[in-house]
Amino acid sequence: MERLPQGARRLAVQLSLSPDPQCLWSVLTDYGNLNRYIPNLASSRQLWRRGNVVGLEQVGTQQFCGLRFSARVELELVEDREAGVLSFCMCRGDFRRFEGCWQISRAGESTRLLYELTVQGRPGMPIGLIEQRLREDLANNLRGVQREAERRTAQA
Repeated sequence: MERLPQGARRLAVQLSLSPDPQCLWSVLTDYGNLNRYIPNLASSRQLWRRGNVVGLEQVGTQQFCGLRFSARVELELVEDREAGVLSFCMCRGDFRRFEGCWQISRAGESTRLLYELTVQGRPGMPIGLIEQRLREDLANNLRGVQREAERRTAQA
């Protein structure tokens, strides 16, 4: 986790996995079903597609300090399947800034999955709490993608 000016945070998490890159790509681009295997993602739906650019609406929910917090974002994603990069940036939503990418690459016999996120809350958002939850949730989100990819691989 890197602390940036004005309360922004940059986070990166990387896993080494067994599922092949194509399987991971299909899991990450299954936009309408992401909420089924990514924890704390209440909904995910594709709004539009123009070639390799996709509009996506997502709502995430969190519970901390006994309160339920939800955040909505409309994202524009750019799919670069050949490079294994799925980059995204918020067009509208409950943050000042929400952007990053997923990167999939081969690393010897395993597949490397990297998730990078830069997020900046709105004024009044408790960045300390957001930072703590993001730290915990990023690894859980990658594990959710991993479990779904392994499930699909076992079924193939």
